[in-house]
Amino acid sequence: MQNQKLKGHAAIFLANTIFGLGVPVSKALLDSWVTPMGYMASRSFFAAIIFWLIACFLPKEHVERKDLMVILFGGLLGFVISQSLTAWALDFTTPVYFSLIAALTPVGVMLMAALFIGEKITWIKVLGVILGIVGALLMLVKGWQTGAGKNDVLGIFLAILSVLTWAIYLIVTRKVSQKYSSVTQMKWVFLISAIVTVPIAMPEFGAQALYSSAVNWEGIAEMAFLVLGATVLGYFLIPVAMKTLHATTVSIYTNLQPIVASMVAIFVGQDFLSWDKIVAAALVLLSAYIVTNATGEK
Repeated sequence: MQNQKLKGHAAIFLANTIFGLGVPVSKALLDSWVTPMGYMASRSFFAAIIFWLIACFLPKEHVERKDLMVILFGGLLGFVISQSLTAWALDFTTPVYFSLIAALTPVGVMLMAALFIGEKITWIKVLGVILGIVGALLMLVKGWQTGAGKNDVLGIFLAILSVLTWAIYLIVTRKVSQKYSSVTQMKWVFLISAIVTVPIAMPEFGAQALYSSAVNWEGIAEMAFLVLGATVLGYFLIPVAMKTLHATTVSIYTNLQPIVASMVAIFVGQDFLSWDKIVAAALVLLSAYIVTNATGEK
């Protein structure tokens, strides 16, 4: 059992490292190559093809109807809605601001667990939530004053909604993640995601520079990384981790994302380091630490 837990920790560590790298890459794609819906449709469509091809070479796994409904709902919530909000957030704000909000995921999981499954909230958890809110408010105020992105306040608000929908996804899909293989779950997740996002993105197809004569290897490489890394591999690893780890434990690894994303974004010139981001990072990470330790999960 201990080896399985180590496998779970390794899986979610790798997934969030990839997701952290995916933040500045997504920002670059959205700035130059695709619209937010084109970004979503591309990830959904190609990931669906890849997972269904992989499934052809694996033993067929029967999924109970009620579990299939949960998986499909999880796909709509954890990918279509959450990642669409992510794309729009990155279109309006900077990678550092977005990734710092993403670090509030453990707080979001705690709040959603209290709302949906009646998990008790203690005073120490409340303290953690308050610190996280203060950090988010600091970013909102500074974003409103400095305007580093197109609309930082709107971008940060969308990022918060993305975190909350992702938190619900982790809670809702925990049980089915323990019953079925990652490939079985993800082939259905991305099938429903493609069915929803591709028709919506079709009218914008002419606006996608990635699919025009203007495309170059930079755009192709960025999309390839997001599809193969931040979508196929990242989402494959999440059910692996959730087979042995609690939702809150899984969510704490989200704290890797702002570290990785911020370092890369600042290095490539997408963002800059300022005092408010340092203070906000300290508050957000302390908030996540307090909430996670208060659950008693390892």
